[in-house]
Amino acid sequence: MMIFTEQQQDMAKKIDSDVSISNWGDWKWQMKHRITALDDLVKLLNVNFTEKKKAQIEKTIGKFPLSITPYYLSLIDADNVENDPVFLQSVPSVQELIISNADMSDPLHEDEDSPVPGITHRYPDRVLFLVSNMCAMYCRHCTRKRKVGDKDNIPSRELIDAGLDYIRKTPVIRDVLLSGGDPFLLSDKHLDYILTELRNIEHVEVIRIGTRTPVVLPSRITDSLVAMLKKHHPLWINTHFNHPRELTTSARMALAKLADAGIPLGNQSVLLARINDCPKIMRSLVHKLVANRVRPYYLYQCDLSEGLSHFRTPVGTGIEIIESLIGHTSGFCVPTYVIDAPGGGGKIPVMPNYLISWSANKVVLRNYEGVITTYKEPDNYESPCCDRNCEPCKLQLSPGEATEYKSIGIEKLLSDHDETITLVPEGNERIRKRD
Repeated sequence: MMIFTEQQQDMAKKIDSDVSISNWGDWKWQMKHRITALDDLVKLLNVNFTEKKKAQIEKTIGKFPLSITPYYLSLIDADNVENDPVFLQSVPSVQELIISNADMSDPLHEDEDSPVPGITHRYPDRVLFLVSNMCAMYCRHCTRKRKVGDKDNIPSRELIDAGLDYIRKTPVIRDVLLSGGDPFLLSDKHLDYILTELRNIEHVEVIRIGTRTPVVLPSRITDSLVAMLKKHHPLWINTHFNHPRELTTSARMALAKLADAGIPLGNQSVLLARINDCPKIMRSLVHKLVANRVRPYYLYQCDLSEGLSHFRTPVGTGIEIIESLIGHTSGFCVPTYVIDAPGGGGKIPVMPNYLISWSANKVVLRNYEGVITTYKEPDNYESPCCDRNCEPCKLQLSPGEATEYKSIGIEKLLSDHDETITLVPEGNERIRKRD
């Protein structure tokens, strides 16, 4: 059953006088009729911007283009655009042209951690594989503005094959995340090719896909797409809902198709000023997500990408939101609040602190209500003498059941088979004086 509201019918007829419900429900029709010009946006929303406002939006479009699907545009409350969460995520703002001192083109150093084009290999056992530069909509808070929006294209087969070849030759990779752009804007056939090649790599255990199509283009979740995806289990999909208003009937139907296909669904929200920086809004969002079989996965602090300063909140806002969730709702409704570290350091959890203090035999804890309690440590715990040197281990692990690679970071300090006792930052002045 396709949803086609009266408001959507009016908007669709302004776009195409011969439009029908089948057109509106055709994702290719939606892509063909994306709104990319300010005049079209004004006409379809029937809003009156001042000449100054129009000039500001046009100036922003010159650097960061506009592109909105008719479906997502139809969700905007045209009577309150200045405060509408859909409008604020999709329509350019002159504030995007403000580049703060902290802003960076590639804050997560995805390009610097790229061994071959399209691959970012930051974590030991998993890679990010950028398989598309095309998005259904240009989100105003996009962390990859340097890539997405300027060139709407699909990487060549040669680039895709080079990425696949790198994964084949790197046996430590067990998890591949397909992203872009949006992988679901590839044709079913092309995406099937990529998934098939990945499935044929013995050491690849899990494939994940990051997509915002259930939010901005739910008609893309077709029966044929879902049937193709079912062939490639274990497959995980992460969506990107930022506000409860985005969970429309059409979006819920798209999510149901994916969940019914046995695909575990997660959601990654970005904390955005004036959009979802409110405990009540976030609680409503996570409740609606789990009601539709989507588990809240991450709540991201907004990245330091260029032109996003007006979206950023203090970290304390995110902590307050998490405090409002933990203990106040089901545990699986609570996402992990993370900062994706500038410079490519990866995701760092910044959750509230519930461990107040500890001694040799007791820890002091507090709960969500502020109740302070203690937990008694065991009196006679005997360590299995684990030196974290797994290969010759004959304790709990049988040889061959686990793969241990070179320890790094704090894990390295905990490992008794490694003689490292201190991690020293590069350029440390005290060590430099010794040299």
